[in-house]
Amino acid sequence: MTRDIFKRIIADSQEKDLSYVIERDLPIPLDTGKIISLIGVRRSGKTHVLYSLIKEIKKTTSPENILYINFEDDRLFPMALKDLSAMPDAYYEMYPAKKNEKVYFFFDEIQNVEHWEKFIRRLYDSEKCVIFITGSSAKLLSKEIATALRGRTLSYEVFPLSFSEFLRFKKIRTDTHSSGSISKARNAFSEYLVKGGFPEIINYDQAVYMKTLQEYIDLITYRDIIERHRVTNTFLLKRLMKFCFTNISTHVSINRLYNDFKSEGLNISRNTVYEYISYLEDAFALFTVPLYARSVREQWRNPKKIYSVDVGFKTAMDYSFSIDTGRIFENIVFLELRRKTEKIYYVKGKYETDFYYISGGKEHLLNVSYDLESPATKEREIRGLVEAMEKLSIKEGRIITSEHKESLKTGAGKIHIVPLWEWLLKA
Repeated sequence: MTRDIFKRIIADSQEKDLSYVIERDLPIPLDTGKIISLIGVRRSGKTHVLYSLIKEIKKTTSPENILYINFEDDRLFPMALKDLSAMPDAYYEMYPAKKNEKVYFFFDEIQNVEHWEKFIRRLYDSEKCVIFITGSSAKLLSKEIATALRGRTLSYEVFPLSFSEFLRFKKIRTDTHSSGSISKARNAFSEYLVKGGFPEIINYDQAVYMKTLQEYIDLITYRDIIERHRVTNTFLLKRLMKFCFTNISTHVSINRLYNDFKSEGLNISRNTVYEYISYLEDAFALFTVPLYARSVREQWRNPKKIYSVDVGFKTAMDYSFSIDTGRIFENIVFLELRRKTEKIYYVKGKYETDFYYISGGKEHLLNVSYDLESPATKEREIRGLVEAMEKLSIKEGRIITSEHKESLKTGAGKIHIVPLWEWLLKA
């Protein structure tokens, strides 16, 4: 691998026009003294986030102090660990004076180079630089980064677009005081419920975005799970993925899944079902939420609830969208919470509360109900929240719904009922 190739790639990246890049709602610090790693499901926009960081740094720093390398560039194939040293050598040959200045290194899809972590550790320890890396979830999991970089890194998850980001990418203003802006936002929200938030597809028509989402699912299936974990029972894996993506926002019991698959004549074990679900979690495609309980044993005895990384996956695998709007609402709420915290649970007593979570050092309770027109439904949702508020000594709760907006006083505290589209813009 010659230094001249690296010099061309470096020069090309420094001349790249980033005026088109749209900022995401992901606060990533620029100077922590740590290696910053961006992880997340495929096609969620990790490269775009890198471009956004570069665009921000360029406001106060010369482009010559920024180096961006995409390791999927065909000019770099094939590349081995020994070739990586030519990259900083090439850069400092181009800019000798930068040896004494802070330099920003951005390495995209670096997992394509075997033993990449040895190079990153050496670069971090020996040069005056700030390092950002991204990688496919197939080979760059958060736990692997922590092991490989031994306390030198901070990891940030990149999700598909939130609703506010979706509007920004579609150039729709979000002024909640303007009736025209609200009308456009609500119309876009109907689209968001079906398409989800993968950046590439937001302006595609139905035939193209459906095909693209199915290709994303295939990529996760084959690259992130079958190849990575050497899965041999591909039929069971695909059957499980279809079940999970079409049954979002529901309780899943490993024992029940195992018995259902056995009744279909599949030769499997409980451990296999458990492992395949954990593989989907490793690939950032699926999340599980446990019951809130005082003991780990009680948590394990109860089923978890499952949520997809994007509601578009349900659309791609299940055409009965209209009857599952409530589940889609709940999944979207989960994703908005998950962007802020990993400490999310559901609460179960006589009634169930969808989310108990801790964010900003504060406890929160939240229920999701698409339609509150029925007095019986409204009463059930309120009772569930009141029960959880009393149990956990929390004085405020929320119900997220489709249209209803109201604030109530109860013996346990205040309950605010808010439309989902509005809550998403203010969350």
